[in-house]
Amino acid sequence: MDDRSPITTRTDFDAIVVGAGFAGMFMLHRLRQQGLKVRVFERGSGVGGTWFWNRYPGARCDTESMEYSYQFDDALQQEWNWPERYSAQPDILKYANHVADRYNLRADLQFNTKVLSASFDEARHLWTIATDDGKTATARYFIMATGTLSVANKPKFAGLDSFKGRVFYTSDWPHEGVDFTGRRVALIGTGSSGIQSTPHIAEQASRLTVFQRTPNFSVPARNRPLSDEERNVTKSRYGELRNFTYQQPFATNFHMNDVSALSVSPEERRRVYEERWNQHGGLHFMAAFNDLLFNSEANKTIAEFIVDKIHGIVKDPKKAEILAPKNGVVGCKRLCSDTGYFETFNRDNVDLVDVSQSPIEEVTETGIRVEGDEGIRDFGVDDIVFATGFDAMTGALLGVDIKGRGGQSLRDKWAAGPRTYLGLQTVGFPNLFMVTGPGSPSVLSNMMVSIDQHVNLISDTIRHLESAGIVEIEPQQSAEDAWVSHVNEVADLTVYPTCNSWYLGSNVPGKTRVFMPYIGFNTYVAKCQDVVAKGYEGFVLVPSERKEAATA
Repeated sequence: MDDRSPITTRTDFDAIVVGAGFAGMFMLHRLRQQGLKVRVFERGSGVGGTWFWNRYPGARCDTESMEYSYQFDDALQQEWNWPERYSAQPDILKYANHVADRYNLRADLQFNTKVLSASFDEARHLWTIATDDGKTATARYFIMATGTLSVANKPKFAGLDSFKGRVFYTSDWPHEGVDFTGRRVALIGTGSSGIQSTPHIAEQASRLTVFQRTPNFSVPARNRPLSDEERNVTKSRYGELRNFTYQQPFATNFHMNDVSALSVSPEERRRVYEERWNQHGGLHFMAAFNDLLFNSEANKTIAEFIVDKIHGIVKDPKKAEILAPKNGVVGCKRLCSDTGYFETFNRDNVDLVDVSQSPIEEVTETGIRVEGDEGIRDFGVDDIVFATGFDAMTGALLGVDIKGRGGQSLRDKWAAGPRTYLGLQTVGFPNLFMVTGPGSPSVLSNMMVSIDQHVNLISDTIRHLESAGIVEIEPQQSAEDAWVSHVNEVADLTVYPTCNSWYLGSNVPGKTRVFMPYIGFNTYVAKCQDVVAKGYEGFVLVPSERKEAATA
């Protein structure tokens, strides 16, 4: 038996990680550096996680590439050259593969393997993991690095099985690509993936009909190629910039204008919005003033500005009216960034259907049928694209049948919404860790920075457990309860809970409406550091019998 283990029971692996996206790959790298034997199970045939599956036309990150990258190795930061300000999916996937090869990660990655279940053995303090190849493996530490946007939300429409054309999901796109040339295409959903893919599909299709339930706020990305000079300037300051982002609420440099939107004149406010719209673009827009996410009156000013922009871009007043959110709150849903989205509705081959007024009744053999004030209308289509997003935050975690103490199911425990301490662990499931789980900043931050912080925290915790002869770690019930309350209290100070969004799981029928991410990366980091400094305050650490006997 390996002497570094505080447990006398032999296991197949020290740690088993689920998911070979950016979180899983970094988790593997860190634990291998600590000398642990690790296996990563990945259901796909390659690395990249979200960026392996999301290959829809126009798929692109909304965080700037130079920040959306690993920071654990400066040599990697210096050698990699991002081509654009906001890199597209193929470039991000290329980067993921480069990392896998550079650090020889594939040796411990097992592809085309879906984890079906995991159960905790209380007597032996280990996890048994079952996979779809009929095999099982054991490990002391079980780490879910399955990502927050990795399980497709596939709504069920009456008659869909009868449709004789092609059906696609932006969240599970064919790897060989799709040619829409000369095709009549229906696109259902106008969230981020729908907004990104609409202009590209419209350029190919003979006719594109967009079915919109809820209008979305979107701002221009202002994407562009990066020059060598720009890349080199960032690379020369990477250490300073990384330290700065760790101190920011969203773990990225949004160039916050630390002034209230209500403290300036309407003319000055308009000038700032115009500057952000024309020069910065993207998520930087929400940093135009410091109270846009906290004050509803301030938020109205940015909503009115974007609505005016939509009416100015879209030439058909009826389409503009449908596309412009009415009494909407900017940011309660993730603000989308686009390249030519609203302009696309000026094309002669693009139609728009407001399904809030004319709901989809059924999918027929040859198209989509809606019924509204204008009666029943049939839209003949050759292809249907569902841009209906993900079962976010919890979908992948609950996609595995995880059973903890006493055979308790995680699905049952979270039936009324996810409950964690720091988004890292949940009571009753010892040695189960979640990377960027619900209750952590995750999707309300630069995911790569949140992954960096979580992986380092988890790996450092495991190192402590190993050196101290601790066989189990899990949260105290009081700590978990207090953290869940705190996450909701912080959210209630903002505009985030004021609308239905995937932050609350309201895009998935039957899912309990609970605000899942934690707001404030910098305050979260400080909390984690305080917890560790106080000897893992809020956690129960169980020493091994062997350790106790040695010190008796």
